[in-house]
Amino acid sequence: MSTTHTPIVYTPGVGPERAAVLTEELGMRTIVDLIEHYPFRYVDKRAFHTIGQLTPHSGEVQLKGQITKIEELGSPRSKRLVATFTDGTGFLELVWFKGAKWIRKSLKMNVPVVVYGKLNEFNGKKSLPHPEISDPELQSSALEPVYSTTEKLSRKGLHSKGLAKIIQGALQKELGNIIDPFTPAFCAQNKLISKAQALRWIHAPANAQQLEAAKQRIKFEEFFFLQLTQVRNKIKNKTALQGYAFAEVGQTFLNFYNHHLPFELTGAQKRVVKEIRADVRTGAQMNRLVQGDVGSGKTIVALLAMLLAIDNGFQAALMAPTEILATQHYNGLKELCDPAGITISLLTGSTPKADRAAIHQSLQDGSLQILIGTHALLEPTVKFANLGLAVIDEQHRFGVAQRAKLWKKNEHPPHVLVMTATPIPRTLAMSVYGDLDVSVIDELPPGRKPIKTMHLFDKNRLKLNGFMKQEIAKGRQVYVVFPLIEESETLDLKNLQVGYEQLLADFPRPQYQIAVVHGRMKPEEKDGEMRRFEEGKAHIMVATTVIEVGVNVPNASVMIIENAERFGLSQLHQLRGRVGRGSDESYCVLVSSYKLSNDAKTRLETMVRTQDGFEIAEVDMNLRGPGDMMGTRQSGQIQFKMASLVADGQILAWARHVVEQLLQQDSQLADPNHAGIKERWIALYKHQWGWNRIS
Repeated sequence: MSTTHTPIVYTPGVGPERAAVLTEELGMRTIVDLIEHYPFRYVDKRAFHTIGQLTPHSGEVQLKGQITKIEELGSPRSKRLVATFTDGTGFLELVWFKGAKWIRKSLKMNVPVVVYGKLNEFNGKKSLPHPEISDPELQSSALEPVYSTTEKLSRKGLHSKGLAKIIQGALQKELGNIIDPFTPAFCAQNKLISKAQALRWIHAPANAQQLEAAKQRIKFEEFFFLQLTQVRNKIKNKTALQGYAFAEVGQTFLNFYNHHLPFELTGAQKRVVKEIRADVRTGAQMNRLVQGDVGSGKTIVALLAMLLAIDNGFQAALMAPTEILATQHYNGLKELCDPAGITISLLTGSTPKADRAAIHQSLQDGSLQILIGTHALLEPTVKFANLGLAVIDEQHRFGVAQRAKLWKKNEHPPHVLVMTATPIPRTLAMSVYGDLDVSVIDELPPGRKPIKTMHLFDKNRLKLNGFMKQEIAKGRQVYVVFPLIEESETLDLKNLQVGYEQLLADFPRPQYQIAVVHGRMKPEEKDGEMRRFEEGKAHIMVATTVIEVGVNVPNASVMIIENAERFGLSQLHQLRGRVGRGSDESYCVLVSSYKLSNDAKTRLETMVRTQDGFEIAEVDMNLRGPGDMMGTRQSGQIQFKMASLVADGQILAWARHVVEQLLQQDSQLADPNHAGIKERWIALYKHQWGWNRIS
């Protein structure tokens, strides 16, 4: 942003003591850091109210009038200073609980003053606690910035007004050294103001138009450089990274598609298969994200992609984050592969030693065509004869270093297909996965009925038990999910152990059988309980969120989520997706206490209202923010000082469009007119190059 990295200590009005606190509290080290500390809101000091207009909901108000009386009230230990203020339309009190002696000296009666503060009304009396008082002659005619600060900074005089003063000093000192990465011609073409103008106006806008122009310029620039990285990575994937060409659709694919595919693909599935086919035939490495709602049929699309690899002499691997999910994928795919003569194996941490040796041998001699597994696939002993395609399920659960091990299993990185059942809002997909091609399966297979979702409070337990018994009597099965395994001292939650004991009392043996699955069980115990439920030998499965993904029991028609207010929207949506997999009417019951936060109410209302995963994801992002939603808060992936993926989707799309046009004309940024863009981009991303690339 600037040609200088002048330490913040040299800012007018800062000095060593304040510099140390600014670094400690706000991470500021340079004058540029200070200039980029933008206001979080603005006070409109151009507008005035009258006392007669005020209502209990007026909030922050500015009034012009005079003080007619000053007095100290209360006991010596709890004195308060009270001044009576009038503007001719009514009276209110100005009240100070601290600094009464010093403030009294500064107050003058019967002279014009401007007061500003947050209106308080008690017993019909209006007051302004600790108001600001100023001379009408010195009154600002602008929007006054308000900066975030801390108690430590305030003690050093760096409250909002103190910060405003030193930021103005920094601007005067440094504005001439700030290089605008965009040329005047670029700004004119895209209807942007200059960098210097944006910084002046963001800290001291004269009106709403100046403020809007400054915000737009700063947000555009933040999005522009992120998208520049993303789009360049995408171009590099397609041009520079050598991949393997799957030139033909061969007999394995055609035989399976024509004779063994158990159902007609949806239009969305066919479209995504075509997109994958177009990618893998080019000889450039594919990096494609396939996102689709729970039950939209991503796995069959992945299998068809694997068959393309097999037909061209390559092997394929599918890596899942948990053993349960890997096993589920394996069981489902083996059922499809065996009749078509396709060899497939499963490798997890609990695979017996003898089986491992056989898998390793068949991988290396090329007789094993598809390997499904967990992190076990990354072990150095796992060697492929010719790995051509890697499918990653829920890739955000794997670290970058972990994934990179898989890409080194062949001379060139294999084609990469990422699947996620967590729908991603468009703005987030453009940012987190902006260097990938994105496919969306936005159509559910025919015949799947919507899941009826309802919200019940704890007191409806008898009604809920009766409903469960009705469904079990129809031959169906029920999930009951709890957020905890055992008692927590800090959270008043029903836990799995207590819930299980209560269910045993309400659903006695031998009439009812209950299976239990949670993350602390040994794999063989977990598999045994899961098998009982899958085979219909247990009517109810009591579980923690270990069943969030990967469990497929078409006969299970009821999902009950206890303490549903404690789950995130994404988890609730994933859990609901465990039912509705058969032809029976299915239900999701969200059970909560009466004590709900506003966010919890919004989550539960959203689940009851809609089953659209993308709508749910938008609400989730609004509630949690993009960083928390994608687990990127700590990684530095999405750190904007002003732009918001939630609120500024149009500016993001605009910035990406401008970047794509720019790189079409000048992919290497070699044009002298783009030198500023290149220099700024290198400064911003030289340490983060490729942080979000999949391979």
